[in-house]
Amino acid sequence: MFAVEVRDHIMIAHSFPSPTFGPAQGMHGATFTVDAAFFAPVMDDESLVVDIGLATEALAATLAPLRYKNLDEIPEFAGKFTTTEFLCKHIFDQMAATVRAGGLKDGGRVKKLRITLHESHMARAWFEGDL
Repeated sequence: MFAVEVRDHIMIAHSFPSPTFGPAQGMHGATFTVDAAFFAPVMDDESLVVDIGLATEALAATLAPLRYKNLDEIPEFAGKFTTTEFLCKHIFDQMAATVRAGGLKDGGRVKKLRITLHESHMARAWFEGDL
């Protein structure tokens, strides 16, 4: 399986109103490095899995609605704990829709997608799935 991975980042604010989260119950900021990996069993005639430029643009467009936002104020996240894992799935769903709609012009080669959020140099989470 071939893969191409692109990277971006987002800065957000959010809170987790539950004792489970200890000091993170209060409003706090986070900067996430975000990786999107596109997997394909074959390359095209020009030896590409995806165009890195298109993949980079697609990731930036997916992250734009989250960038510099307080996630507690985004209506679709109301009542949700916007954990790293939750955000991985949210970004995956958005990127998967872009791939399925032909936004990467990959000719249907991309069969799997993985979104990884790095909280720090010590912790990360990801969500991956077939397309």
